[in-house]
Amino acid sequence: MDSTASSMEWTLARRPLPLLQGFTPDHPPDYAEILRCTHCGLCLNQCPTFRVLGWEPDSPRGRIYLMRAVAEGRLELNPDFREHMEICLACRACQTACPATVQFGRLVEAARWQTRQTLPMAPGERLLRAIIFGLILARPAFLSLLSRGLWLYQAAGIQRIVRKTGWFRRLPAALRMMEEMLPDRIPAQGMAVGRVVPAMGEQRGRVALLAGCVMRTLLAPIQEATIRVLTRQGFEVVIPRGQVCCGALHVHAGERRQAQALARRNVAAFMREDAEAILVNAAGCGVAMKEYGELLSDDPQWADAARTFSAKVRDVTEFLDAVGPRPFPRRLSGRVVYQDPCHLAHGQGVRAQPRRLLRAIGLTVIELPDGDLCCGSAGIYNITHAEIANALLEEKVNQIRRIAPDRVVTANAGCMLQLAMGLRRAGITIPVQHVVELLDEAGVP
Repeated sequence: MDSTASSMEWTLARRPLPLLQGFTPDHPPDYAEILRCTHCGLCLNQCPTFRVLGWEPDSPRGRIYLMRAVAEGRLELNPDFREHMEICLACRACQTACPATVQFGRLVEAARWQTRQTLPMAPGERLLRAIIFGLILARPAFLSLLSRGLWLYQAAGIQRIVRKTGWFRRLPAALRMMEEMLPDRIPAQGMAVGRVVPAMGEQRGRVALLAGCVMRTLLAPIQEATIRVLTRQGFEVVIPRGQVCCGALHVHAGERRQAQALARRNVAAFMREDAEAILVNAAGCGVAMKEYGELLSDDPQWADAARTFSAKVRDVTEFLDAVGPRPFPRRLSGRVVYQDPCHLAHGQGVRAQPRRLLRAIGLTVIELPDGDLCCGSAGIYNITHAEIANALLEEKVNQIRRIAPDRVVTANAGCMLQLAMGLRRAGITIPVQHVVELLDEAGVP
């Protein structure tokens, strides 16, 4: 055999085979990425579910081993496989710990998509998914109507009655958790889209802002604070008409087709605007939007536009730190704990920027032990897997209690609601705020 033929055979032997024996050809977990895992175990202590359960199949390397077994035809896609994938928080802490930089987040999302395609679903779960992913999150008008109803629920005093009487304990567990997570004050009106807010002083640029789902309704005051911070910093802010949910929760839940449909609508809405950056103030949304290029990579009509879109996406703290903030007229004082949102720290690598901004306005930032460990929110995880989520939340609350900061600060809607709920349960009155709320406060002379 000549040297050329020998070299070719060696190359083919080294190349990972695209085995799909147990997966469908429609976006399976990347087999080459699966093979990059060396099973070293450095991810184990960083995995929230492994720390709580201590069970190898519920660790990153255990899940990767299961994916490989399916890809190689040694294991069938079955309800047990699905449960091990679903019980993952998809927090991506394992990616930070992994010396081989295995992209576990994309692997587990692809695995969930595979189970969604192939395994039967109970009628109740199918209905719940249709309501959450197909109606509430996919239709801004319906979400606004629901938010208005929740405002009335608070304003009319019904919430106070429900919580003081035995009615609350009679609610189904999922509804009880959702009710308990509601913010203390739901705004009467959500965030208005389709408008342009001019810059204050000398204009430094033009940015577009994601309205979001929970952020545009239940947490609309944070969106308005974000706009004020950006305009004071000299940026014209456009909130594009026609934008919808970013699709992050859909991707995490294996609803890939719906996520792609939402991504196309957002790419179309934002790319009509002449903006130097597309800003987001919710960490999970930011990861999803930065990965639109991958999500729509198999769509020749949208792939290039999606990659261009993703290249412009920045977390608002990442953007402000990069451009250099103008001096803030007011200095704040006090000790704050900054809780790293998983999808900001592990998914986007944004850690130092929020801390620098907090210190720039005079605050002392105190670190939590294992501060970047997930708080248990993880999209709707605290509803679907409440026992594990509560165990993670209790650990976080105990750490906050020991440190006793003046405020708890984070940069993600789900983390805010989860931490506020945990502190309320523990009888701790420390406020939980978004980074931009403090920057807004420091922007007022």
